[in-house]
Amino acid sequence: MLIPATPLQKIMARVQAAEIAVGRSLGSTTLLVVTKNQPINKMQQLVAAGHYQFAENYVQEALDKINLLQDLPIEWHYIGRIQSNKTRAIAENFSWVHSIERLSIAQRLSAQRSANLLPLNVCIQLNVSNEPSKGGITSAQLLSLAKSIQVLPNIQLRGLMALPALTENPVQQRQVFAQMQQHFRDLQQAGIMIDTLSMGTSADFEQAISCGATIVRIGRAFFNRLCT
Repeated sequence: MLIPATPLQKIMARVQAAEIAVGRSLGSTTLLVVTKNQPINKMQQLVAAGHYQFAENYVQEALDKINLLQDLPIEWHYIGRIQSNKTRAIAENFSWVHSIERLSIAQRLSAQRSANLLPLNVCIQLNVSNEPSKGGITSAQLLSLAKSIQVLPNIQLRGLMALPALTENPVQQRQVFAQMQQHFRDLQQAGIMIDTLSMGTSADFEQAISCGATIVRIGRAFFNRLCT
């Protein structure tokens, strides 16, 4: 009797199919599971299935989970808005931060990251759809901020992150992701050493992969069973 595929297996199959469709190497996209508001037991199930990359939006919720799951080899990513009074907790407990939008925040993370830890990987959040309700900087601010961040100690600028306006139109999805890919390439051509493009969620990750996403952030497709 065939064993039904798990949600993780189904999502991974879709990620791999999207990579193949545009001629990318299998495994060139990291799957980041967003576990905001999810219980510990569901995260433990994913770890048992071999998945170790998780993302959180809220610092206190994340710290509680990090404490409860400290014996597991989880790589923790922070993807939420960053308040100045939360930077020390983020610097001390996460491996990645995707939502840098101010130099002052990057400076605090740099100063508060222990030299005994590996450098904190960071991405600049770009408000690619120019939505007032969304975090992120404008494209005009991007190069200057990237140059300032890349020289800071104890953190490493890895790339860009975006959360575009939601649309079900795949053409519009690709247009926005293609803009992000171009901003990414422009930074590289300007001498900024980056390798990460964090974009794409449950609703549009396949289009993001087609435009070069190296990290896709997926939550609902697991926990609401949208992948069945």
